[in-house]
Amino acid sequence: MRVLVTGGAGFIGSQYVRDVVSGAFPEFAGARVTVLDRLTYAGNLANLDPVEGGFDFVHGDVCDAGLLAEVVPGHDVVVNFAAESHVDRSIASAGEFVRTNVQGVQAIMQACLDAGVPRVVQVSTDEVYGSIDAGSWDESAPLAPRSPYSAAKAGGDMIARAYAVTHGLPVSITRCGNNYGPYQFPEKVVPLFVTNLMDGLTVPLYGDGGNVRDWIHAADHCRGIQVVAERGEPGEVYHIAGTAELTNLELTQRLLDALGAGWDRVERVPDRKGHDRRYSLDDTKLRALGYAPQVAFEDGLAETVQWYADRRDWWEPLKKRAEDAR
Repeated sequence: MRVLVTGGAGFIGSQYVRDVVSGAFPEFAGARVTVLDRLTYAGNLANLDPVEGGFDFVHGDVCDAGLLAEVVPGHDVVVNFAAESHVDRSIASAGEFVRTNVQGVQAIMQACLDAGVPRVVQVSTDEVYGSIDAGSWDESAPLAPRSPYSAAKAGGDMIARAYAVTHGLPVSITRCGNNYGPYQFPEKVVPLFVTNLMDGLTVPLYGDGGNVRDWIHAADHCRGIQVVAERGEPGEVYHIAGTAELTNLELTQRLLDALGAGWDRVERVPDRKGHDRRYSLDDTKLRALGYAPQVAFEDGLAETVQWYADRRDWWEPLKKRAEDAR
């Protein structure tokens, strides 16, 4: 068994690689893993240190069709995590998001088709649906993205589905909510708030703080992806729902409590442009295949906070590099 993980040095991709290599998924026991990653600002080989030597690494771009034609053949499963994913960055400059999240997906799908890869998984996001006031989306909900990031992800999903319908490519799509856990680049809300609070800094809270997100540990997200990789139907979409639906105010309070800080450390900032109010996924379809989350939010958040407390060596250089680049 050979598994190619594109974007495998990023936050969620590296979680998946660590899980496969460490034997967390019995069906993939002993699999040879290839990681393809461009190592942009959010890609970091240090994310894979716990399984160093357990995978082959290729430094490259998913938009490079020639490289994909060399790398993809011979793999039994391809899981595509490669994506630009920060909404604020997409609002400021959308071009790279369209390039990686749409053109990159097309290049991967074509390479998989040419190589006859038996199983492909396109990893996506709940943000492609826009915003929902009440209830939860099922997989038949219409796509209505509201940011350049989510629009690009929706475009990539449509490309993947087109390859399934037109060419019979055995690709399934997963969509998940907000992830948290170790090795998350510190521009995202949980590591940003945790590391700022550890350093005695303030944390930014958008608008009225009433935006609602459904949180899931990256390890549970990867368990859902694995179920789809093993048992998902080609051309189908599968939701991986979170385990804690919280407003940003509620999340902020939990992080303040975890770090022993008060609301005087919170700085109210203008709301993000086009800020989606609420996301919520119905994952009945995936649970019917045997999926169930294993990480309770309270436990996962506590472990995540402790990880950042213990791993200044990992996140401090990243924050300094980002500050120096401004």
